[in-house]
Amino acid sequence: MRASWTFSFAAPLLFCSAALALPQVPAPRLWRREGDRPLINMDFPDPSIMQDKDGQWYTFATAGNGKNIQVARSSAPGGPWTYLNIDPLPNTGSWTTNSNTWAPDVQRTAGSKYVMYYSGQVKSNPKFHCVGTATASKVTGPYTPSAEPFDCDLSKGGSIDPSGFRDVDGKTYVAYKIDGNSIGHGGSCNNGVSPFVSTPILLQEVGSDLITKIGSPIQLLDRISSDGPLVEAPAIFRDAAGLYVMFFSSGCFTSPTYNVDYAYSRSVRGPYTRSESGPLVVTMDSFGLTAPGGATPLPDGTGIVFHADCDQGRCFFESKIGIMGNKVLLNGVDGLYG
Repeated sequence: MRASWTFSFAAPLLFCSAALALPQVPAPRLWRREGDRPLINMDFPDPSIMQDKDGQWYTFATAGNGKNIQVARSSAPGGPWTYLNIDPLPNTGSWTTNSNTWAPDVQRTAGSKYVMYYSGQVKSNPKFHCVGTATASKVTGPYTPSAEPFDCDLSKGGSIDPSGFRDVDGKTYVAYKIDGNSIGHGGSCNNGVSPFVSTPILLQEVGSDLITKIGSPIQLLDRISSDGPLVEAPAIFRDAAGLYVMFFSSGCFTSPTYNVDYAYSRSVRGPYTRSESGPLVVTMDSFGLTAPGGATPLPDGTGIVFHADCDQGRCFFESKIGIMGNKVLLNGVDGLYG
């Protein structure tokens, strides 16, 4: 979700076996083997992932390596990934600084147009970011930005980290975060000093063009004391049994406390219940994984992609997941399988 800081590829980070009936275990943690490496070993933060109609997979990331938006392509989520030396969003819009662009997400309309959501830096006050939209006829762009931002209330801190979601009934939504910590009072991510500012995650229904708003946004989640300064980076998935899982991050992205967490609901509109077992992916220095965050689930819910600190900045990782009841299991949870 934040501004960034050739590359080598590895086999998928983790491998999944059939889900087993598990005994009571402590909070989940990432199980990595010695020698595992990022799938994209370069600065590639806040990755989203989508499969195009030709079967190819694309992942889009925050600004870096001289581009407003970064993109890579693969025939499978586990790679190998090919970094594309293009900028899908060469112009981020007249309301932006055309730099420091964060957390893109791409969705395809029923008419095979492509919509990119992103966090653009506000030209009139670069302290803030707001959610923007752009459209293209090809998944890799170039995308043409809309004239106005999708959401931009600077009195609340602006907004960031948009991600699209299409429900089984055909309704479409955008989840995003109100960036309240940008008007905080200092400390960790500018919101570590009382009085703490709200950083709610909102859900906005949109029309078939994936941009036109329908009704008003609703709040799905907000920070609590155990989250530290914020919650952010929402991404929603619905499993075959009708469980909605919203992945999000808490903590500050510059701190080892940053993580991948989740909450679940029986309705896309909530209410959402936080994971009873704590964050799904956390820092594990002994395995070289620090400050994981910005997770996006695969469309079929069998895995997530996310970033974690690396020598180059924040690199791209992938892990298998499974759902048992209301619980999301990371492959290798507590070393019991995988």
